[in-house]
Amino acid sequence: MRDLLQATIAIIIVCALLFVAVNQMESSGSSGSKDSLTIYNWGEYIDPELIDKFEEETGIKVTYETFDSNEAMMTKIEQGGSAYDVAVPSEYTIESMKEKNLLIPIDHALVPNLQYIHEDFLDLAFDKGNEYSIPYFWGTVGIVYNPNLIADHLTFESWEDLWDPSLKEKVFLVDSSREVIGMGLNSIRQSLNVKDDVLLREATDKLISLTPNVKAVIGDEITPLMVNNEAAVALTWSGQAADMLWENEELDFATPYEGSNIFFDNMIIPKTSKNVEGAHKFINFMLDPENAAQNADYVGYSSPNFAAWELMDEEVIGDERFYPSNEQRDTLEVYENLGLEWLGKYNEYFLEFKMSLK
Repeated sequence: MRDLLQATIAIIIVCALLFVAVNQMESSGSSGSKDSLTIYNWGEYIDPELIDKFEEETGIKVTYETFDSNEAMMTKIEQGGSAYDVAVPSEYTIESMKEKNLLIPIDHALVPNLQYIHEDFLDLAFDKGNEYSIPYFWGTVGIVYNPNLIADHLTFESWEDLWDPSLKEKVFLVDSSREVIGMGLNSIRQSLNVKDDVLLREATDKLISLTPNVKAVIGDEITPLMVNNEAAVALTWSGQAADMLWENEELDFATPYEGSNIFFDNMIIPKTSKNVEGAHKFINFMLDPENAAQNADYVGYSSPNFAAWELMDEEVIGDERFYPSNEQRDTLEVYENLGLEWLGKYNEYFLEFKMSLK
């Protein structure tokens, strides 16, 4: 009996020690390290060589994870299960994250390379004074097309060209509610940020009238389809279009005159960060003109870094399809944070449109 009691006590002690050890390991693993950094970014939105360079220069090991939508990114950060140190959301998401107290203020003293960001991309409405965000890339929503596969009169200077009968089953749309519903709103000369059921109904009905021309609503598959001349027209983002044009010189890109979206993706430090100092180092590293120029050449989106422009190909910087003039930019609009109720309505109208394709 005494042996059994001693054995039981021994087991309890061992279990207790194991429990303490496991907790200490988990605590150590979640507390972060000055020698590590976790970056959360869009897919293919950084030159991998720059990550290697940052690690070599700082001795900080980078873990790089990707997301495919602003909403998915914000949800994961809000849940707090992963300790991300830097993330790259778009402007309306930054506004929402500020409201939810999910961000750590940026210490500008630790980001001296902020001096290289052009004033046009600073102090914007979604984050006055850049208190919580630092510019990374910007771009527009427009139409990429192959002139050899469509009628000569189509230039896509107007959204109305998408409705041309000659484009039956030739149009691909990106699978995103803000972009597609936004296109519908722009086509009826309305704001991308409408909060009016009557106007959203009108825009959706206009989109439903486009269904004979829509071949599919898809994601990243748009790129190989356009590059390989398997598709004629696609609604997409400027950076994605730039990659397509790089691989297929027959393609062209246009942003319709009625208006479209201009977006700003910024670097932020989430409340989940366990290495705030390292996060500032990474942000400042990405703003170095040489690094920013290399990154822009690799990614294809437009850089807000005026010092990087001096290091880039003049033909790229001078291409108004991807670096639109101030006059062109006056027709473009930033997505605003619609709030849950209206975002839900946009998603519902988008779903109705997609169901009409079946």
